Amino acid sequence: MRVNRRKALALFGLGAAAAPAVGQAAGYAGKVAFDHGVASGDPLADRVILWTRITPADPTAGPIAYSWKLNPIDRRAGGAKSGTGTTDASRDFTVKVDVTGLDAGRAYTYEFTANGATSPMGRTITLPTGPTKDVVLAVATCSLYQGGYFNAYEAIAKLPRVDAVLHLGDYIYEYGRDGYGKETAEVLNRWVDPPHDIETLADYRQRHACHKSDPQLQAAHARAPWIVVWDDHETANDSYKDGAQHHDPATEGDWNSRKARAIKAYYEWMPIREPADHGYDIQRSFHFGDVASLMMVETRLTARDKQLVYERDLKDDVAAFKARLAEPRRMMGPEQEAWLEGELAASVKAGRPWQILGNEVVMARLFMPSLKKAMGEAALAAALAKLPDGAAAGRRLDRMEKIASLGLPYGLDMWDGYPQARQSLYALVRKARANVIVVSGDSHAFWANELYDAVEGGDRVAVEFGATGITSPGGGDALPGVPLGEAFAKASREVIFNDQAAKGFVLLTLTKTEAKGELVAVSTIMDKAYTVKTLKAYTAKPGPGGVSALTEV
Repeated sequence: MRVNRRKALALFGLGAAAAPAVGQAAGYAGKVAFDHGVASGDPLADRVILWTRITPADPTAGPIAYSWKLNPIDRRAGGAKSGTGTTDASRDFTVKVDVTGLDAGRAYTYEFTANGATSPMGRTITLPTGPTKDVVLAVATCSLYQGGYFNAYEAIAKLPRVDAVLHLGDYIYEYGRDGYGKETAEVLNRWVDPPHDIETLADYRQRHACHKSDPQLQAAHARAPWIVVWDDHETANDSYKDGAQHHDPATEGDWNSRKARAIKAYYEWMPIREPADHGYDIQRSFHFGDVASLMMVETRLTARDKQLVYERDLKDDVAAFKARLAEPRRMMGPEQEAWLEGELAASVKAGRPWQILGNEVVMARLFMPSLKKAMGEAALAAALAKLPDGAAAGRRLDRMEKIASLGLPYGLDMWDGYPQARQSLYALVRKARANVIVVSGDSHAFWANELYDAVEGGDRVAVEFGATGITSPGGGDALPGVPLGEAFAKASREVIFNDQAAKGFVLLTLTKTEAKGELVAVSTIMDKAYTVKTLKAYTAKPGPGGVSALTEV
């Protein structure tokens, strides 16, 4: 059955230009390829986004006509869909189709054709409704192209079952070849394009294209629908509403203009259902039958206030710094918080036992550990002596020791830098009596955390699984042989487990009576031959007034 969604797609910015009328020239008819694979995303019970990019042999090509088809995997009668459209240079020849009228909880294959070429085939699935046995989600984040091979993406693609992939941001990085990951790129000959820090629309588009040229990433996209949110590096490091640490207005121009260029490219290249105004307010919810609701929050570009930074803001007056840290500063705006309050309440009222919060940065209270206390000075010195650059590691540790001695948080770009905003969020969870599991990215480390509403003596509000990087280096990469994870667990009441070196993803399996989080690691990112291992697994149970403690299994 042919489906023409041109008007709706144009309204929401989801499609390309309208298909040519009968008798009208279709535009470019030359050779094309599907070099960047296919993807699907933002599944609902009756619809899903399909995505691809058509690469013309002539980069100056005009509009390209395409067709798409989607077929149920179960081969039962009915349910097939198809349609046509065009794309052009105004959206970098990307294609995004919002296919509607689908059956709940049904799996489909899909593919595109253009000018005689056929795309790879993808697999997608809509969300279930009504009684649902279980839900399986893979949680990924932080894929530095120059940092190593995307083995963890391939491991996700090879899972026997995955209902959706949650990507929590830092899908790309804005740095050039001389920046982040350079040392690994030199070993693997794995370089980003373009070679410089990205600023222009063409730059951001090319960087997305670079990532999606990777076959391991393409396999993960083709395996299941993705539900995504950006973090900072899709624009620039440590971004916030009005700027970023890695943005200099004097040399790089207006921040709002750069932000808009970056997000235009993101919307073009990612399988996300865009806001009608193409803005930054992308919080949205997904309901997995009667088991769980997923709320994806946006805490970077819509309302976040500027971060405090130790090097800039921590002077001799520590009390003054702590007072500044305690001041009201926003991660989300009032409208976002009201939306989240309503979604939590509605999910609980609907009888779903789990409320999942898809969140960019770690929410737990993470106190900087003192490695001198954790290891002893002699053992620490011996570990440093074995490192190729012990002096640099020593400087890093000196900074850590200073912050630890003052009882200050590990990272100010995380929720720890916005304690009043975190307490406001916790109040919403308590009010709804929700069983919240927070999944977090950004930190390049695995975390299993229990979240409390006060430092000492407070009630448990939620549990958290932090996903490590697909490739991005963590603290354990800079300090091999130093037990950073154990030190964090000893220094922070909320940390049950931490690994600062492993690369991989979180596998979250939900039933009505239990949630299981598995911290799944790949053995290496320096070779495409790798093995997969679950480092740790924890379960939690829903309760009438909140989630239980984590139990290792």
